[in-house]
Amino acid sequence: MAAFDARDLLDCYARGVFPMADAREDARVFLIDPERRGVIPLDGFHVPRRLARTVRGDPFEIRLDTAFHQVVLACAAAGPGRTETWINRPIERLYLQLHKLGHAHSLECWQDGELVGGLYGVSLKGAFFGESMFSRRRDASKVALVHLVARLIGGGYRLLDAQFMTEHLSQFGALEIGRAEYHRRLAEALAAEADFYGLVGGESGADLGSAGTGALAGGTTEGVLAGGAGGGRSSSLGSAAAGLGAAGLVATTGVSGALALQLIAQAS
Repeated sequence: MAAFDARDLLDCYARGVFPMADAREDARVFLIDPERRGVIPLDGFHVPRRLARTVRGDPFEIRLDTAFHQVVLACAAAGPGRTETWINRPIERLYLQLHKLGHAHSLECWQDGELVGGLYGVSLKGAFFGESMFSRRRDASKVALVHLVARLIGGGYRLLDAQFMTEHLSQFGALEIGRAEYHRRLAEALAAEADFYGLVGGESGADLGSAGTGALAGGTTEGVLAGGAGGGRSSSLGSAAAGLGAAGLVATTGVSGALALQLIAQAS
């Protein structure tokens, strides 16, 4: 019998199923299709007022896919109030494989050269499946979530799957829906095309202010949201990023906090 690999896992996501484990050192992997599902509507994402001020102040450098493995490990690490994690080593390996295939991405918050927060998830057509987030500075994971939502909106995504509804996610407008409704939304998202790198270098004809541009460099790239087109796009950079997938991409988003908030407001 062939080993379960990343492409098998992609097929599971397409059917609405995701992996979990009981503990970091438990090698068993369970495939879950819960009766109730948490989703974050991209056209109804709410940014609390205090968080919006923080995002607008750009306290972190936002990067894509420059430290994917580090983000997964940070999400898998024990922390205050969390002694165990659902990310065991087989799941970790599967996500690294998906990253190499260009289907798993990290959005990272850096400060003074240190990775201080972020999240990662799986991208498939117009669906993004948020897997995990972590924070080592105040609001770092929340800022990452805001930038992720702006990126998904700008990239044409239809669904942000948060897996399970939590009180923490409710402040952002997350909803809990039944399995049948989730599968309906998933089917619509999988019929759409989306571009995770669509905002690299800036887009939408908006005033980018102090937003920088992305940079591509050679070399390799390196942890639960449930704890998920415009005229000014730099087409050459966007195309290069899409072609590279995960390998060799070292880029900031090129998007300021102000632009991220603008994109979210326009979608609401």
